[in-house]
Amino acid sequence: MSRQQQRDAVRAALAATPKERGTVEQERAGFELFGTSRPLADGVRAEEVTLGGRPAVRLRGDDQSRTVLLYLHGGGYVVGSARTGARLASALVARTGGTGYSLDYRLAPEHRFPAPVEDALAAYRELLRTTAPGDILVAGDSAGGGLAVALLVAVREAGLPQPAAAAVFSPWTDVTVSGDSVRTRAAADPLFDAAALRWYADHYAPTAEAARAASPIFADLSGLAPLLVQVGADELLLDDAVRLAARAAAGEVEVTLEVGPGLPHVYQLNFGALDDADDALDRAGAFLARRLPATVAA
Repeated sequence: MSRQQQRDAVRAALAATPKERGTVEQERAGFELFGTSRPLADGVRAEEVTLGGRPAVRLRGDDQSRTVLLYLHGGGYVVGSARTGARLASALVARTGGTGYSLDYRLAPEHRFPAPVEDALAAYRELLRTTAPGDILVAGDSAGGGLAVALLVAVREAGLPQPAAAAVFSPWTDVTVSGDSVRTRAAADPLFDAAALRWYADHYAPTAEAARAASPIFADLSGLAPLLVQVGADELLLDDAVRLAARAAAGEVEVTLEVGPGLPHVYQLNFGALDDADDALDRAGAFLARRLPATVAA
């Protein structure tokens, strides 16, 4: 199958996804089924643990280096779990080695902003008790990508050391839903429309003040860890990623932006079936690994 045929198959599958939102419970059940229906990366094993007072999935391969990855799942802050985040986390662990943790942070509307940020920071604090910050990596997709950036800001504000690096995939960084691509990519995005984004935003940060505070795109991004941002060109959140990279660069953060032509939201999830996804994860793994200490063997 050619790359274009692979892309067409992924787009067709996403386009078949219902656009109308159900109840929170229905959305969570559907997302859980989708997010756990495909296997982890080859050679990576999972077990349920607790991190920072929250459930988590610990991921390990054969490599026993001291590297630790904290992964934050997507789902608009309303759906998703440590289990749905484990697949992409496992793909990174397979490339960076060490141990990964996919965190089950609290979800809205029961727990609105800033609950997920508090949970991510608590998990990071616990990792720092046993792991040097230079051995810690952070990553996330969609809302989890935005949360990863918010975590880096919270780490700085708490006076804690930054991790070695972070990678975010299609990050949702603007909960006010004000990016131009929400309009300009509406016909191209096979998964989301503006109403869907606002459904999630209204559950997580229902006031204008809360939505802005929950959007790391509006935060001071200076002093953050090196950052890799990957996004598909055919998604509503394109501007969330582009503006994030620009804001980070303005804050003198070492940042790399990759825009995948013809690719949709979090296309990296399709590793093993989409060559673009495998290539992107290879680059992400290399970006993260290059910022670890030269020797990471235990």
